Amino acid sequence: MRATGDFVTVKDGEIFFLGRKDSQIKRHGKRLNIELVQQVAEELQQVESCAVTWYNQEKLILFMVSKDALVKDYIFKELQKHLPSHAIPDELVLIDTLPFTSHGKIDVSELNKIYLNYINLKSENKLSGKEDLWEKLQYLWKSTLNLPENLLKVPDESRFLNSGGDSLKSMRLLSEIEKLVGTSIPGLLEMILSSSILEIYNHILQTVFPDEDVTFRKSCATKRKLSNINQEEASGTSLHQKAIRTLSYHNENNAFVALSRGSQILSLNTTRFLPKLGHCSSAYPSDSISQTNTQNLKGLNSPVLIGKSKDPSCVAKVPEEGKPAIGTQKMELHLRWRSDTGKCVDASPLVVIPAFDESSTTVYIGSHSHKMKAVDFYSGKVKWEQSLGDRIESSACVSKCGSFIVVGCYNGLVYVLKSNSGEKYWMFTTEDAVKSSPTMDPTTGLIYIGSHDQHAYALDIYRKNCVWKSKCGGTVFSSPCLNLIPHHLYCATLGGLLLAVNPATGNVIWKHSCGKPLFSSPRCCSQYICIGCVDGNLLCFTHFGEQVWQFSTSGPIFSSPCTSPSEQKIFFGSHDCFIYCCNMKGHLQWKFETTSRVYATPFAFHNYNGSNEMLLAAASTDGKLWILESQSGQLQSVYELPGEVFSSPVVLESMLIIGCRNNYVYCLDLLGGNQK
Repeated sequence: MRATGDFVTVKDGEIFFLGRKDSQIKRHGKRLNIELVQQVAEELQQVESCAVTWYNQEKLILFMVSKDALVKDYIFKELQKHLPSHAIPDELVLIDTLPFTSHGKIDVSELNKIYLNYINLKSENKLSGKEDLWEKLQYLWKSTLNLPENLLKVPDESRFLNSGGDSLKSMRLLSEIEKLVGTSIPGLLEMILSSSILEIYNHILQTVFPDEDVTFRKSCATKRKLSNINQEEASGTSLHQKAIRTLSYHNENNAFVALSRGSQILSLNTTRFLPKLGHCSSAYPSDSISQTNTQNLKGLNSPVLIGKSKDPSCVAKVPEEGKPAIGTQKMELHLRWRSDTGKCVDASPLVVIPAFDESSTTVYIGSHSHKMKAVDFYSGKVKWEQSLGDRIESSACVSKCGSFIVVGCYNGLVYVLKSNSGEKYWMFTTEDAVKSSPTMDPTTGLIYIGSHDQHAYALDIYRKNCVWKSKCGGTVFSSPCLNLIPHHLYCATLGGLLLAVNPATGNVIWKHSCGKPLFSSPRCCSQYICIGCVDGNLLCFTHFGEQVWQFSTSGPIFSSPCTSPSEQKIFFGSHDCFIYCCNMKGHLQWKFETTSRVYATPFAFHNYNGSNEMLLAAASTDGKLWILESQSGQLQSVYELPGEVFSSPVVLESMLIIGCRNNYVYCLDLLGGNQK
């Protein structure tokens, strides 16, 4: 006997063929038997016979024999109905007959030659002109977004994200367009994510047909129309507006602790309140903020603060619609409350704990419904709700005085809201959508934020003016990261640039081209700055711009890094479905396989039971929340929410807050196995 590479099952003395060992591949982070694709395709009436290959271990190609030469679009749509997304072929190639070896098996090497000839032929078929480009762009747009067949023409003003697109689909459309025109197009991804199809077409024209007149005026494409902003909002756009009043930065009544995604902890003016709060100082990093006179708090997740609500009976009673994991677990997650926002919640929560009255701890979060909400942390009761001008994907930050919440919006505005009422205090206008989350400088009180208009801004919300505006050379999707020693502001762009900017002046200190778009937000520690890239690499730099190392995963990285309290480990997720832990030398410590892509930023926290055990909370896009032991990556608990999750978790005490695409914000209790 010899090994044939066949999978079989034995039943009643007979051997039944299941498939080939070499048909097992890993694609988009999931295991796939390519014979499944072949079986589904063969069941379609229009397909006489077919074969599937994994070309160069990077492309899934379906070869079909069919009498109907116009069947490709139909077949592709049928496959989308019957196959999971990771099993959809990259290309469908029509051939006359399937090639076979002398042993009667499909000749894969011959199919690879056929495909090579096919792509060479495609590259020779140059676009015949601007009209041909417009038609093919429309086709790619519709096929990428899976729009209905009866849509004859995509409206000129259609925007990719508003039409059902997301970051992964934008990468696919980018690849298809560049394949169509035969060259890379600088700035195209930013255009796809922020502009109309007509503006995208005009941008491509300038590269493909540079010598021809462009019918669409460039001036119409460079600035986002903000016609839906009312006059009251527009009046707050002056870069040099005089201060109406100056607020005290150091009002002890406004002493607070703020928690945000990625284990970022900021404490201001809380020294005299720490004993009251039951907090103790620790080396817990609050991003770069740990380098100021602010306190970093290990005790935030201690049992001292558990159940501090003045009225425990006011906790919302809701059905347990999520699904805790079945099997042996060291802890369980149970629903404490949920709050309906009206539409998808992709933003991450900001939790603010007032030092003078920790029972009034508040969660601030926005959603696609245009609403910004303040929710009581313990009960889930809505304190206030404010409607902004458009969708909110930006996660909020708190002002230095604690009196204001700052958040970006799709309509290009940065809103400054009163934290106790939601009243609009000031609105600053950029020239495009603001998905970037703001960050606050605790030494000056300035607010830093990026915009799709390719600029970063420094805002003085007390004087209501823009201190500086810095051109970043690409769309700023992610959130700026502040480091205090040295005093640098780090910004990343979809053009692939990582920039170190002087926080006082906006001047660029250094920049590094990563080559591919940066959706991930940079993360500082005392020695390094780390960021994820869509090419699948986590990159590490010194504060002087020297690249120290890179760690490679098998999928794009949209997740932002999170560091351990000791700054010895860094945690992040990848679209290859893994959560990773590396040390600060770039060496893998462990990785944990989830059930879907990991878009969100993990959150490292101390176990609330008072032990020194460090845990890690992470979310995968299929709605599962994973609690891992941070030292080993061992699973402690898993809980499934009833919707996709792109929001990042924040943990305080025994409670985890996260947004979900089923329109709700959730608060989950982490219960130890001995406390059920």
